[in-house]
Amino acid sequence: MMLDTRINLVREGLASQALEGIVRADHFLTSTTMVAQAPSVAILKAPDPRSEQVDQLLFGEAFDVLERRGDFVWGQARRDGYVGWASASTLSAERPAATHWIASLRTFAFAEPSIKSPAAGPFSLNSLVSVAEIAGRMARVTGAGWMPLAHLAPLGAAYRPAPWTALAFLGAPYLWGGRTSVGLDCSGLVQQALYAAGHACPRDADQQAALGAPVTTDLRRGDLVAWRGHIGMMLDGRRLIHANAHHMAVAIEPLGRAVARISGAGGGEPTAYRRL
Repeated sequence: MMLDTRINLVREGLASQALEGIVRADHFLTSTTMVAQAPSVAILKAPDPRSEQVDQLLFGEAFDVLERRGDFVWGQARRDGYVGWASASTLSAERPAATHWIASLRTFAFAEPSIKSPAAGPFSLNSLVSVAEIAGRMARVTGAGWMPLAHLAPLGAAYRPAPWTALAFLGAPYLWGGRTSVGLDCSGLVQQALYAAGHACPRDADQQAALGAPVTTDLRRGDLVAWRGHIGMMLDGRRLIHANAHHMAVAIEPLGRAVARISGAGGGEPTAYRRL
């Protein structure tokens, strides 16, 4: 059976124990779980810091590790299922249970429960945190520091419409494989907007193009428009918001203009219109 190696822990000669009997491999190993301890962690295509970034882990997200090679570990992001290599020094074996998620576009962690103390970050929207203590308007997050309580929400609470979140990223720079307001790509924008709305979401545009149900006319706010290798979200029946390499940023365009521009550049017509 041929499995999508983007989302299955398998490569030549090695696979996860969970895939035994499904794929052929010389070795089947049991993964160990680590957690991102940096504000963001690059997931790379190869165990080389110069390799292509295919995804990112946000602070507090789990990474199931199958193999270590030098300072790099090969594994799978627990949240969106993406497989790749990450720097072991950015991960921790300690896994405090998440109690909250970062509900602001970005925030900082302070050394003390004071905004005048040294700050680390920024930490990004949808990061998973464990609140150990609350002092006034600040919360002590395990492994990070003190964050403004107003920037956090309990797990399962404070969700907001996906287009509202997408708009918060307007102007954020384009970054291949990125998932934060410091830099993100087309599918990273859609994923972050859907996460903040309480929806699960895969990583790549072609995977997201299978979400929901197909629509052909009368596009509405929140509908997804996908091309071959690209995706965006409708703000209403006419305007699209998307992170794109033409503007090198998150931008709003009339859908008709985006369709004409992408088609004229050789990207073809949209391949899917989806409603969640």
